[in-house]
Amino acid sequence: MTYGKKVELVVIELSKTDAPLNILVVGLGLIGGSFAASLRDCGENFHLMGFDLRDEYIEEAVSLGIVSEGCDDFESAVSKADVIQISVPMLAMPKVLGQLKGLDLNGKVITDVGSCKGSLVKAAQDIFGQVPENLVPGHPIAGSEKSGVTAAKSGLFKSHKVILTPLENTDPSALSLIRYLWQCCGAQVNAMDVQRHDEVLAMTSHLPHLLAFSLVDTLAGNPENQDIFRYAAGGFRDFTRIAGSDPVMWHDIALGNSDAILASLDQFSEGLVHLRQAIVEKDSKSLLATFERARTARQHFASMLERRAYMATLNENQGDSVTFVAQPGGTLKGELRVPGDKSISHRSIMLGALAEGETIIDGFLEGEDSLATLQAFRDMGVDIEGPHDGRVVIHGVGMQGLKPPVGPLYLGNAGTAMRLMAGLMSAQRFDVTLTGDQSLSSRPMDRVVNPLVEMGAEIETAAGGRPPLKIKGGKSLKGIDYEMPMASAQVQSCLLLAGMYAEGETSATAPGVVRDHTNRMLTGFGYPLKVDNARVSIQGGGQLSSTAIDVPGDISSAAFFIVAATIASGSDLLLTHVGINPTRTGVISILQLMGADITLLNEREVGGELVADIRVRSAILKGIDIPLKLVPLAIDEFPVLFIAAACAEGTTTLRGAAELRVKESDRIQSMVDGLVALGIDAEALVDGMVIRGGRPFCAGTVDSHGDHRIAMAFVIASLRSQGEVRILDCAHVATSFPNFVRLASRAGLTLSTEGIQA
Repeated sequence: MTYGKKVELVVIELSKTDAPLNILVVGLGLIGGSFAASLRDCGENFHLMGFDLRDEYIEEAVSLGIVSEGCDDFESAVSKADVIQISVPMLAMPKVLGQLKGLDLNGKVITDVGSCKGSLVKAAQDIFGQVPENLVPGHPIAGSEKSGVTAAKSGLFKSHKVILTPLENTDPSALSLIRYLWQCCGAQVNAMDVQRHDEVLAMTSHLPHLLAFSLVDTLAGNPENQDIFRYAAGGFRDFTRIAGSDPVMWHDIALGNSDAILASLDQFSEGLVHLRQAIVEKDSKSLLATFERARTARQHFASMLERRAYMATLNENQGDSVTFVAQPGGTLKGELRVPGDKSISHRSIMLGALAEGETIIDGFLEGEDSLATLQAFRDMGVDIEGPHDGRVVIHGVGMQGLKPPVGPLYLGNAGTAMRLMAGLMSAQRFDVTLTGDQSLSSRPMDRVVNPLVEMGAEIETAAGGRPPLKIKGGKSLKGIDYEMPMASAQVQSCLLLAGMYAEGETSATAPGVVRDHTNRMLTGFGYPLKVDNARVSIQGGGQLSSTAIDVPGDISSAAFFIVAATIASGSDLLLTHVGINPTRTGVISILQLMGADITLLNEREVGGELVADIRVRSAILKGIDIPLKLVPLAIDEFPVLFIAAACAEGTTTLRGAAELRVKESDRIQSMVDGLVALGIDAEALVDGMVIRGGRPFCAGTVDSHGDHRIAMAFVIASLRSQGEVRILDCAHVATSFPNFVRLASRAGLTLSTEGIQA
């Protein structure tokens, strides 16, 4: 199949040609009409034609300016078209395909907008003998209760998803052209397998619509229907709104995707039976567990779908829309408590789920990363209450009690969760896939995969050792004595967690100091391990016992305010209940070497972790060569330490921190770029940075590259800036520090946001 010159220019160059691209919309209803109207207004050189069996629709489309040319002869219209979009009801698709079969389709691209892709593909196979390579099945996830060409709306698809379901033989240039046209409509274009599309849409779209139709139909037949509808609350109106959709379209969808819809109905019916039984038996625990799982799953799914995690994106810009706007100056006074420690929050969920009995966690970090871990264990059958104001109650299932999840475990942006869970999941009886958002999917996992494979695990990764991680269940692990090539708490923790299930002893020896949260927490849960200097070992076959955990404030979060109070003149700030685990206090040691005024008060031990209140007063800093021994103790805090270095008199040099290159972003280059943009003399090294400080930041705009710590670091820089600092792509701040904007504003910074906070 060859495609016309005009089409190739659009596909390859996406440039205008002297002659327009001719687009024929077959079926001038809401979707077809909105597609034409959106292309009309996008500014590209398209000639829009419309065909419909209803003459009045053609006339209305022309009179409304939706199409430039109305066509009453199908064969003639097709002969002039470069692109043919089929926008007819599902059961009418085979008839249109049959008419197309007898026509010359050379140089033309065909697509559709149907909600069921399997029935379209089967019809194409039956009619053409095989699915034509110039046919690109598509489905826009947008609509309205209104129907017909008069309901057509330019912009209907703006910021909505369109799913394309190409087959193995689909021509790449045809796919590129259809993707381009939908992007011209403002849509977010994604790709999905045909069968998976129909299964997912059956659950997320078709089932809710059919339930809404059934509920309204049932209540309308009730003798008291007037009172029922008169006193219906907002929830009823919101849910049943979709019952106002086109009945013909949903009739066709119900028949066209019947297998997947019936499977979804059966699954839903089982859930209803379980819920009914719990009400009959007044089973309070079961009811609360159901409602709690549903509430948190709804929040988790909303976050996950914001990141478009389930679908492969087709060359789409996925940048988040949140911008921080920080005004210059400010002084920090008073008392603050920062959110709970993320590292401890992750581990408390994992070990609490595997323990025998009830584990109660207070101070749990309600950020996206920690909540993703919590949801993953819910997906594996663990009953978890909360979080409610930082309290989580976990009903542990024991070492062998996890159940297979129904799909991949989505971990958002949580690299810690993925690396630690790789160890746990390698020892389970069932297969599991660990996946994450775009940022996490770009980060290497070989550092944990390689030693796990050495233990006997079977793990498949994407190119370059990156997620998703497909872990084969039922493998017998054997303990190893592993010499770690780098000092990494995530690698050591991963091997210790896998070692709980392995035959014999598993040990990990680090070349430097690593965080010991896992060691302390395993001890707290009653699982013995040995620590011999840099070597930590664990014997397989043990058990975990439930406990109570009070999560201290995260020193990584506190670091932003420690630096802020240090560089802002006249500041005197008290940060309460902050974890000061000796493997995490590098940021304090480095700042004190630079001259910071930091005092630890009320030091104590809580649940095996050292905790203190931290008083910080403003001070004049000086540049230093950061000691190599402190680098692993402050690896996550370097973005904000670079801000402190920029404010210090003299030169600060960091070496031995190559790990910063493979965090959520390349933190070395990203920070250098941002510092230079704000007028600071900064130079990137292969494994660190040189910063010549002592001058104020100028006003400017920096890109955080979706890295939460970089975004927050440049907010702190505004305290010593000469003008407004704008930080782009800040939605990921919620992963580690929920309510950062509110807390920063309360502390004394002048910070606002533009866009929608994730």
